[in-house]
Amino acid sequence: MQREFERALLGGERKFTRLEVSERAGISSERAERMWHALGFATVPDDEVAFTDDDVEALRLVAALEDDNFVAEEMESSLARKLGQTQSRLASWQSAMFLDFLAGSKLSADEAIEVAGQLLPAMERLQTYVWRRHLAAAAGRAVAGSDELARGIRAVGFADIVSYTRLARRMTETELGQLIERFEGMAADVVALNGGRVIKSMGDEVLFVTDTAAQGATVALALQEAVTAAEDMPELRIGLSYGSILIRLGDVYGEVVNLAARLTAECKPGRVLADRELAAALDGHPAFRLRRLRRVSVRGYHHLVPYAVQRPGAQ
Repeated sequence: MQREFERALLGGERKFTRLEVSERAGISSERAERMWHALGFATVPDDEVAFTDDDVEALRLVAALEDDNFVAEEMESSLARKLGQTQSRLASWQSAMFLDFLAGSKLSADEAIEVAGQLLPAMERLQTYVWRRHLAAAAGRAVAGSDELARGIRAVGFADIVSYTRLARRMTETELGQLIERFEGMAADVVALNGGRVIKSMGDEVLFVTDTAAQGATVALALQEAVTAAEDMPELRIGLSYGSILIRLGDVYGEVVNLAARLTAECKPGRVLADRELAAALDGHPAFRLRRLRRVSVRGYHHLVPYAVQRPGAQ
């Protein structure tokens, strides 16, 4: 069964060794191994028949992106690494979902392989559709963006579950999984509804980005309100920062990201804290009330001035 199941997933038989697959792809074995590792796969012995025709084609495609000057040489491994990390997480979730389905069914081995063969093309089409829609949205933002967006100026927010470690100790694995699923789903919905983008979820924490300071504050307050309205959801701490960030391969970096993380750590449960730049950008905005708090000293920032962000009229 394992061989049949594997063939269905890989799209063909394993028929090439590591050296053979690099020769057929027209690249050096060192370059092929570097890309293979960047994609997140373990080293394969030279004499092991482990690769398919699709592996050959994938190496050709990645190499062609560099050879045609679409991707710089130094970015090749970074591109492969980001693709590998993203797809690895997706594959882990999908395989767990499929195994849960099999555990609850009475399918024979042959029937399970047939179901996998039917499911795979549907998932591929769905993933391609979602990717194209996100690509179109990103391209639209880039074309229609302001000077600030062109300079990488964004609002960055961290939303963190309060007392997550203590909660994890009290919960079963199933309960913890359900909590994380609810939190990530709620965050994704609120962020998307208010014009933001989730950059990554890290179990008890979500990192999001918006194009404007007002959108960032709206997402943060809406997320706190959604958690308050939900049953059995732990409180959140949310930190916001505003300024120029480095956007690279779908992730974000820079001092603004660090500030948002520091503010989150200083935030009281159920509240939203912002840095000076985001507070200045919201100054006079009728949808928000900002209150300056006392300075705090945190790692890397000895005179950090946080601002509490609230709705007008909030206590």
